[in-house]
Order: sequence, then structure tokens, then C-alpha cells
Amino acid sequence: MPTVLIIDDNAAIAIALEVLLSLHDISAISAASPEAGLALLARHPIDLVIQDMNFSLETTSGEEGIALFRQIRARHPDLPVILLTAWTHLDVAVDLVKSGAADYLAKPWVDARLIASVTNLLELGQANRALHERVQRERRHKRELESSFDLRGLVWRDAAMETVLNLACQVARADVPVLISGANGTGKERIAEIIQANSPVAQGPFVVLNCGALPAELIEAELFGADAGAYTGAARAREGKFEAADGGTLFLDEIGNLPLAGQMKLLRVLETGRFERLGSNRERQVKVRVISATNADLAAMIRAGTFREDLFYRLNLIELRLPPLCERSDDIVPLAHSFLSGGKMLTPGAEAALLAHGWPGNVRELKNVIARACLLAAGERIGAADLGLPAPPLAPSAAGVSTADDEPDRALISAALARANGVVAQAAAELGLSRQALYRRMERLGIARPA
Repeated sequence: MPTVLIIDDNAAIAIALEVLLSLHDISAISAASPEAGLALLARHPIDLVIQDMNFSLETTSGEEGIALFRQIRARHPDLPVILLTAWTHLDVAVDLVKSGAADYLAKPWVDARLIASVTNLLELGQANRALHERVQRERRHKRELESSFDLRGLVWRDAAMETVLNLACQVARADVPVLISGANGTGKERIAEIIQANSPVAQGPFVVLNCGALPAELIEAELFGADAGAYTGAARAREGKFEAADGGTLFLDEIGNLPLAGQMKLLRVLETGRFERLGSNRERQVKVRVISATNADLAAMIRAGTFREDLFYRLNLIELRLPPLCERSDDIVPLAHSFLSGGKMLTPGAEAALLAHGWPGNVRELKNVIARACLLAAGERIGAADLGLPAPPLAPSAAGVSTADDEPDRALISAALARANGVVAQAAAELGLSRQALYRRMERLGIARPA
């Protein structure tokens, strides 16, 4: 149950507030003076303060209330404070709100108005604490990963990506085949490099073969090598990728493009570690860890008869699925900053445009967009227009009018709501707004309230 501290020298007012709050399941404690209030703040966990502005019968200047508020802000800068004032002129209270007070209410207050303000601020505080705890937890896990494993300079912040990295580092030390699935451009080869770098064969070779970049008739020669004369143009013997990767890792990208004949021979090598070069009857033995990757639906290919089911299960002892960049919105801006060059900087409008884009080409597309912007931007600052991205569709505002100046706000708010799974209080905390202010801005920009 949240706890509110009431600081008011009028006992009747303090009791009335305590009773009102208790009717709404909010615990309250009271202090009759600024000194007593500060002492309670030092000893008890408090979620919100309601303080009077006038503690002296001789003056209505509110000097004691102003001093109390400033001391609370100095000692507890994140603690919300509601000011209670009986003054006809509220200029000082308004100035204090500008200085960080959460709200002010005139005496006599309206119960519904006071409870609404208290409830909103407590919800926002809870969301702030949850967000802070999540960020701290993620930062701690990130530091632990970075200090314990070689992550090959990977930039990430998103929780989904951290899950992939945790599993990748965990399986790296086991000599088991790994299948990395995901759309083109998501960074499958980088994850394979991380597995290699943290494996018992980290000092061995890391050999890459893109199975989709070669004609079917050459793939077997690439995998297993060929003796001189094995095929037209083979003037001398050549080593295959398995031999080159002996004692290390072979990364087979686009494994779904491997023809059935090659799949059968690959299965035999995975089972026995033995193979023969094309044109040779001499069996060779290697010790190679195989990591494969695909952007294809291998299960559908098995049903269609174009991929061997036994090979699938041999390759897929552990599967790592890389989410597309559109599902990793927390990674977009950090990745973009990592791709900047030439002393360039991104403006807030550019960051908003990046967050609003769908990224069908994933990290590879983002890297190319930033590289292009760094080359073409006239000054040091890269604006939204320098990115060359298509403009997002305009949502009608409450008045039916939308302007280009609204686009950064709309993109930032939409992205924050998505990260908060529609929890407005959490999105507001991330954006540094009150919940009411965020609702007003959403209404102006035509952003629907989450159901």
C-alpha cells in the first residue's frame, strides 16, 4: 500500500486528509511542522507528500512552506509534492509547480480532484520505479555479459536481444550444432562469431560459406574440396571449407539453399566427421563445429520435400531466433549512433524518424541509411530529411489538422507506448511527462488511447 505524508499544522485538516485517503486504500501519516515532516521523510519510505504552504499565524507569505518544499526537493528530488494553499492569489504556488511541485490545490479542496491527483501521481511514481528497476536490471545484466563474454563489439539494449545473447553464450561452450534463424540483415553471422569467440575452439578458424551464393554444382566442391581433374576446370587440388575449418567453426549461411545431394553428404559429415573430396576415394577426418543460419521456413521445406528432416534435427539441436529490428525498438537509436562517422550527430527529429520506420531490411538497412546520411548531410547534425526515409502516414489530430512539426512527437510517443505495452503511466515516465500531459498530447496528435 502506498504511503502519503501530510505536513500541516492544522490537526483537523490532517485528520480529514488521512480519512479521505484511507477510504481509497492509501495509507497516510501526518506531521504538524516542517521539521517533523523532514524527520519522518528521513525515517520512512514515503511515496508522495501533501504539504501546507503556511505554517505561521503571523504571516501569509508562505515562506516556511516555500522553504519546506525546497528542502524536500533537495533531499528527495524524485518525490512528488502536492501543495495546499488557502491563498486567493496563487502566484507563488504556480512558481513552485514550475520548480518541480507535482500539483497545487486550493483550500477547501474538492475531494474528487485531490484523490485524482494523488492517484495519478502514485501510479506514475510506481511506473517510474518499475522502469528504473527494469533499466538498472538490464544494465546490470548487460555489464555482466560484457565482462564475462567476448561479444565482438555488438551493440544492443533490447531485452529480446539480451535473451538471444544469453543463450548464445550459454551454448557456446558446448560442442553442439546451433541453428540461427531470422530475416535477412538481422545479424545472424555476428551471433555465430560470438558463439565461436566464446567456445573451446575460439582460437581455431572461423570459416563462412554462404550456401545461397553458389551454383548447386559447386557447393559440394566448396564444402568438401576437390582433387585435380574432379570437374572441368579443376586444374589442381583444392581444400574445402570443412578442411579449412578443422579445429574451429564452420558457419553455413542460408542452409536452406543447400541442394538435396549436398544435404545428404553434409548429414554424413555431421554424424561421422568423415568425408571425401570430389574425385577422390580417400576418406578425410576433421573436427569441426557447425553453426548454420537460415531465413527460410525449414519446417515448410521439409513438408515440401526440399529439406531433409534428419538433417534439420541434426543442425537444430539448439535454435536461436533473431527478432527483426522492428521488434527491437530499443536497439534502433543505439545502433544508429554506433554507425555514425565523420563526427556526425543525430537530431531528435532524426531519432524520431528512425523509430517510426519499419526497417524491412533490419540492421543492414539501418547501417546503410546512416552511412548514406553521413555522406550527404551538409553539416554535423543529421536531420530527419537527411535520412531519406519515406514519411510515416499522418494520423489526424483532434482538430483534423496535422503538421510536419508534429511528426517527431507522434513517433516518439508511439514508440514509448509500444515499449510500455500500452501502459500510459510508464510511457509518460519514460518521456518525462505527467500522465495527464501525455494524454493531452496524444489527443492533440490523434493517438488513440490503449484499450
